[in-house]
Amino acid sequence: MPGQAVPAGSHVRLNLQTGAREVKLQYEDKFRNNLKGLKRGRRLDINTNTYTSQDLKSALAKFKEGAEVESSKARQAEVKRFFRPIEELKKEFDELNVVIETDMQIMVRLINKFNSSSSSLEEKIAALFDLEYYVHQMDNAQDLLSFGGLQVVINGLNSTEPLVKEYAAFVLGAAFSSNPKVQVEAVEGGALQKLLVILATEQPLTAKKKVLFALCSLLRHFPYAQQQFLKLGGLQVLRDLVQEKSTEVLAVRVVTLLYDLVTEKMFAEEEAELTQDTSPEKLHQYRQVHLLPGLREQGWCEITAHLLALPEHDAREKVLQTLGALLATCRDLYHQDPQLSRTLSSLQAEYKALAALELQEGEDEGYFRELLASINSLLKELR
Repeated sequence: MPGQAVPAGSHVRLNLQTGAREVKLQYEDKFRNNLKGLKRGRRLDINTNTYTSQDLKSALAKFKEGAEVESSKARQAEVKRFFRPIEELKKEFDELNVVIETDMQIMVRLINKFNSSSSSLEEKIAALFDLEYYVHQMDNAQDLLSFGGLQVVINGLNSTEPLVKEYAAFVLGAAFSSNPKVQVEAVEGGALQKLLVILATEQPLTAKKKVLFALCSLLRHFPYAQQQFLKLGGLQVLRDLVQEKSTEVLAVRVVTLLYDLVTEKMFAEEEAELTQDTSPEKLHQYRQVHLLPGLREQGWCEITAHLLALPEHDAREKVLQTLGALLATCRDLYHQDPQLSRTLSSLQAEYKALAALELQEGEDEGYFRELLASINSLLKELR
């Protein structure tokens, strides 16, 4: 272009055909010379300096080390930009009179608040409500044992205030769940007896819901507690509970618990057989739990069959599961119960229609189809 600077020594010409000024850059000549050399079979001379393979590896290693150091420094700078040292935070909190508490310290404070005679009912309930959040964590629930907090909550079941009983059971149910150490201490601390007493006496439905939740958490996967439950007349307590008026929601939970306990023992026996363990301690404990004979004796075969009249599909599903688990023990009683056969036939017709609608909507393995299969299986066994 007119006025455009070009490298010194460049070959410049005027194109007579187009009238344009043209410059021939020097690297073009070098490229052509290298290309000619390549055609003759010579290697391109990229660099006159020579390096051994060891030199290249060493240089690459240093390059990587430099990159890692650079990356590490950049990461540290990024972390420092978003976070501050704990010592600095503690110092500022001290200046603001703010104390950082561990979970253990918080639980101790909550137990003291609950156990204090100067605390109001609202403060006691708030302390239990907050404590339930912490004991969901297994380690925290076990820490509750170390300073006697679990026994304080268990003693709360003796309170004359229904709300205290309700929220104490709420905390215990969370602490017992899949926590063998806590379950053992709870049984030894009298929790099982206290829970059964509440279920056997006149109490608000909301309190009995939480107490039943705690009882279920205590019994599941704990055969020793199941033995004590049977000795204390637990099946009779639950039988009376489900026969009370307006306790349908509790009846479904009780039936679900019984199903879990029956199948839990069956699975323990199957596991021992598969592993060929001739004397497993866990199986030995389960064999001391004579649950099925107790269920038959306390009338649970008939009670469970009558619960099929519940209108909710979810309730019926749980009842059907339990009927199947009790079939070997209750077969003759089921045969003698004409109402059970009529109810199953009625449900069969209902779920055939619902399963057909599912199929039309493209659900090959729908919920109602599974319920229908359970009903058909029971009817077949009872013929």
